[in-house]
Formats: sequence, C-alpha cells, structure tokens
Amino acid sequence: VQLQACGGGLVQAGDSLTLSCAASGGTFSRYGMGWFRQAPGKEREFLAVINRGSGSTNYADSVKGRFTISRDNARNTVYLQMNSLKPEDTAVYYCAADRRGFSSTSFYNYDYWGQGTQVTVSS
Repeated sequence: VQLQACGGGLVQAGDSLTLSCAASGGTFSRYGMGWFRQAPGKEREFLAVINRGSGSTNYADSVKGRFTISRDNARNTVYLQMNSLKPEDTAVYYCAADRRGFSSTSFYNYDYWGQGTQVTVSS
C-alpha cells in the first residue's frame, strides 16, 4: 500500500488548509486511516483517526473542534480539514493506514505511512 499526502504549505495564523492522502495498492475501505504530525525535536503526535466501518472519528484534544477528518472510499482518499491554524500547528503531517480497520491513536498500530507534507503557520 502506498500513501501519498499532499496539500501542505505556508499559511498565516487563523487560516484554513485541507490535506489529502491518496492510497493505492490496497483495499482502502478496509483500513482505519489516521493523521499524525511531527514538529522538529518532538515525537510524532496523533491528531485524528477515522475507522473503516461506520466512519466514526476520534481527535486529539489539541485539534478537537478545529480539525476534521473524513474519507472518500470511492476515491481512496482521506482528508484533514484544518481550521483556525496556529503557529504551534507547524509540523510535517503524515497520513497512515491501519490494516485492522480500527480507530487507533497509537502510531505503533499503523502499518503504512505516507511521506509527509509540511505545514507552516506564520504568526
């Protein structure tokens, strides 16, 4: 399974940005899909996850109410809509796939990772 994340860029505080992650080579609808980020000198941080079935979602407290994860199984794509961006949101953002299809918040449970896309938020 290959994951290709895109949509990052340089924005100002308060702006919005939508990341996309396209999957190929597997059965996308079977996977739980998550978004993580990693800032320089920090550990990779869980942001959001959407499961394979009901599409239930879960968010980190740091982004709850500002970020929205969604998926389009027909397009094999997962999205992360990010609103009210803050400078502390600056990081490399990664999408990941969990073959079990669950809603895991731990990066240990993810089997496939995208290459990451840089998001920089200026103050």
